[in-house]
Order: sequence, then structure tokens, then C-alpha cells
Amino acid sequence: MRQDWQHLDESDVRVRPGRRSSRPRSKNRPEHADARSAMVIGVDRGRWTCVLDSDPGSRVTAMRARELGRKSAVIGDRVDVIGDLSGKPGTLARMVRVARRDSVLRRTADDTDPYERVVVANAEQLVIVCALASPTPRAGFIDRALVAAYAGGLRPVLCLTKADLKGPGELVSTYAHLDLPIVVTRSDQAPDALREVLAGRVSALVGHSGVGKSTLINALIPAAGRVTGEVSAIGKGRHTSTSAVALPLPDGGWAVDTPGIRSFGLAHVTSDDVLDAFPDLTEGTADCPAGCRHLGVPHEAECALERWSEADTARARRLASLRRLLRSHAGIEEE
Repeated sequence: MRQDWQHLDESDVRVRPGRRSSRPRSKNRPEHADARSAMVIGVDRGRWTCVLDSDPGSRVTAMRARELGRKSAVIGDRVDVIGDLSGKPGTLARMVRVARRDSVLRRTADDTDPYERVVVANAEQLVIVCALASPTPRAGFIDRALVAAYAGGLRPVLCLTKADLKGPGELVSTYAHLDLPIVVTRSDQAPDALREVLAGRVSALVGHSGVGKSTLINALIPAAGRVTGEVSAIGKGRHTSTSAVALPLPDGGWAVDTPGIRSFGLAHVTSDDVLDAFPDLTEGTADCPAGCRHLGVPHEAECALERWSEADTARARRLASLRRLLRSHAGIEEE
């Protein structure tokens, strides 16, 4: 039988606790006006190594601040940090902001993988390292790296290593009609030409394992001590760099050494991204049919670029280079 509420004492009454605070939650976040600017040069298990004001001598270890949420940072990101900026062992700063990126080098595991991996941010150049021999050069990898560079806003540079084993003539002629700086190095000589290209810039180096990327880094930055490896009997190199890291160059600038990769997926890139790297050919696409991918015969016989460039030899060569990249992006192997 229910009790009459008039005969209840205070011990019989249960009151649901109210909210922690009656004050409305604020969307305002701390401004962190005293934050210092820094660049991320290393990432390891939830800790970011940063240099204050891009000074290699001012290094701090930072953790992600709560207000960043799930937003993260990669090598090359410009961030704002607060807290203990002494850089002493055992100290931690807090990373409170990630600045807008000027360029982004992305790749996917393959062309069907929807997950994009950001390799490096804010790099000015992408140095595509390819050995002329041991292992055998792969033009398809070069083409795909070029597409990623154009799509991400980086200036591509082709670096051909081991010229003491085989001449560079064939590969150089393949890319002669692109606006592409080409640097050739030898195992028995210092990479002075590459050193000049890298000076004062942030450059990311990519390449298959065994092409001599870590050897170049050690020659450019003797204190780097990057591990090098031998190429196996079947022409494949071993992964010697296991994580990306930005290293300061003696003449200014940064070299981002990335792990050797076996594939360069381009699921995130469109054919228009590739065409944007050829502004001199864009005019000729005005009469192309809707949805044209500009692949040319036999894939797209109605592409207007064919007729538009046939009377201009230099333009025709540029178109051939463009289509080589577009076909590589589309997964079409050249005969």
C-alpha cells in the first residue's frame, strides 16, 4: 500500500542530483597567445619531436593537446606549442594548433584503398630517387610519384643513382619533355649536384628500397647515420629506413627521409589533378567530350588534344608525357 506523501520524513525522500554546473558550456577555447611556432621533424608512438622556429638546435618533445581532438600532425607540419619548451630530457610540451598546409604528399596502399596516408606536409620538393641498376629502374613508379607530386603541390625532382653501373641516357630521354629537373649521381662521387638542389628547401625523398636513398642522406648529412642495406640477388632492396624523419641540411633546409616503399597508390588523385600540372595543354581540352580522361587512342579516340597538338612537335611531346602519366594513374601498362 502506497504511503501518504504527507506522512513522509526527510529520510524517505530521494532527490536526483542536478547537473554539475548550471553555467552553460562555452565553445570558446584558449587562445594560447604565448604559443611558439615549431616544425614537426619526427613522430613516435604519440610523441612529436619539434624544432622551435625551424631551428635544428631547439628541439622539444610534444604531446597532442586535448583541444586538438583527433587532429594529428605529420612530418613537416607547422604547429604551435606551449608548456615546457626547455627540451630537457623527460619534459613534454603540448601541441595546441596545426597550421594550414601549403603542400601534402599523400599515397594509398594501392589504387583501390580508400585510406590516404599523408607522408609529409609542407615540403617544397619531392625528390624521386631511382637507381639506374641494381635494382632495375621502374618507370611506372616514377610516373606515379610524379602524379602524387603534381596533385600535392610539390615540385618534382628526379634523382638517378648508381650512374657508375649504367648510363642515364634512356631514362633521361623518357622524361626530357617534362619540366622536370634531373640529377644524376654516382656511388663513387659526392652528390654535389643534389646538394645544390636541396639547399635551403624542405625536400622529401622517396624511392624503392635499395636505390641508395639512405646512402645519399649519409653523404649529404654525415651525422645522420642512416642504416644502409644490400640489394638481394632477385633485385629487391631491404627496408632500411623504418620511419620518416626530417634531417637538417648543412647548407640550410631539410631532407625528409621516408621508408622505402614497394607501391605508390593513387586512389586519392583524379585525372584533372594530373592535367593541372600541364597548364600549356589545358586550352586544348575545350572540345573534348564530357568525361574525357584524355588517354588518347585506342582508349579515347575522341580526345581533342590529339588534333590540337598534331601540328606542334613540342606540344605533341608534352602530350605524350601527360598521357603516360594519365595511363599510369588509370592502371594501364604501356606496351
